[in-house]
Amino acid sequence: MITYTASGEARRPGRIEVVCGSMFSGKTEELIRRLRRAQFAKQRVEIFKPAIDTRYSDEEVVSHDHNAIPSTPLDASGSILLLSGDIDVVGIDEAQFFDMGLVDVCNELANRGVRVIVAGLDMDFKGLPFGPMPALCAIADDVTKVHAICVKCGSLAYVSHRTVDNDRRVLLGETQEYEPLCRDCYQKAIKGAKSEKIQQ
Repeated sequence: MITYTASGEARRPGRIEVVCGSMFSGKTEELIRRLRRAQFAKQRVEIFKPAIDTRYSDEEVVSHDHNAIPSTPLDASGSILLLSGDIDVVGIDEAQFFDMGLVDVCNELANRGVRVIVAGLDMDFKGLPFGPMPALCAIADDVTKVHAICVKCGSLAYVSHRTVDNDRRVLLGETQEYEPLCRDCYQKAIKGAKSEKIQQ
């Protein structure tokens, strides 16, 4: 929403909103919901995602429930500033895959009066803070942590557990490669995997 100063100048309240959590927690769904509301309010919206994320679509942001919204795939966060002129709301999906420059980009946009909505994994499959997400949570005006349900016990999930034997930090995948687990079930899964390797 644009407000005006006493001299009639437009003043837009810039802010950073972060939606984070494990896989299958509804992060992208929430991002799309907020962006669609902004579009409905006739705000100028631009959406970006990392070019490497081609799981459902090369050019759309798509949730696990197959809701989609057009986006611009990018290799580097700096391009966001170049493509966000005269925009009210910027959406960024899968932010963990962007470089650390994304933090400064989001700050710059918010300082210009842009509402920035960022969605991403806060932790990788080892339960470690992922990419620029921790720093984005620190500078955000608002952080929403969403949760999947643990597939083992039904508690709130804590982390995205990788179910395939691959140690690369970035491995695009879905339910065949990852499962949401609570902290307790994740610890049991890690111990079980270690025991299997010792027995082999």
